[in-house]
Amino acid sequence: MDSLRAEGLVNVVDVEATCWAGSRPPGEVSEIIEIGLTVVDLHVGERLARHRILVRPVRSMVSEFCTELTGLTQYEVEQGVTFAEACRLLAVEHRAGARPWASWGDYDRHQFLRQCRVTGTPYPFGRRHTNAKAAFTEAYSLRKRPGMAQALEIAGRSLEGRHHRGEDDAWNIAALVIHLWERGAWPAAAGRPA
Repeated sequence: MDSLRAEGLVNVVDVEATCWAGSRPPGEVSEIIEIGLTVVDLHVGERLARHRILVRPVRSMVSEFCTELTGLTQYEVEQGVTFAEACRLLAVEHRAGARPWASWGDYDRHQFLRQCRVTGTPYPFGRRHTNAKAAFTEAYSLRKRPGMAQALEIAGRSLEGRHHRGEDDAWNIAALVIHLWERGAWPAAAGRPA
């Protein structure tokens, strides 16, 4: 792949983490259990690839509420990799440190920062992060930042797959990134190709 095309690639990331219907159980913390990643080529406005990394939690369990929300079970995530290995995969296989990346809101970025700090794992991403929710809100002059499903409706697009599943959400967010790019509303600092 030539370097000009490589400059137009953006990693769109969505994570799912352990969660509870009420307060979290004593001694447990919210941990990433799934990382969804879709590679977008802004030069051609296409989603090139979708990836899923299951992450094995060590300080929490997948609650019944979490399974209802995400479809992920404790058994399924126990088959995943460690958080450190997931970060290594992001850095090595998905060029997370070199490519600009985007997520719907800042939750995903903050969750990675927090979990990397607590576990002593090197942060896999570079500094070029775009809050796609903020970019969408600005592009549509909205008063309130919409959730991803609502943004898809506003953009006239359908939700593909299961909402609150990292791989599917990253795929849908990537469609919104392309939509913003096509409208000329994707921020230049976020990797908009010339």
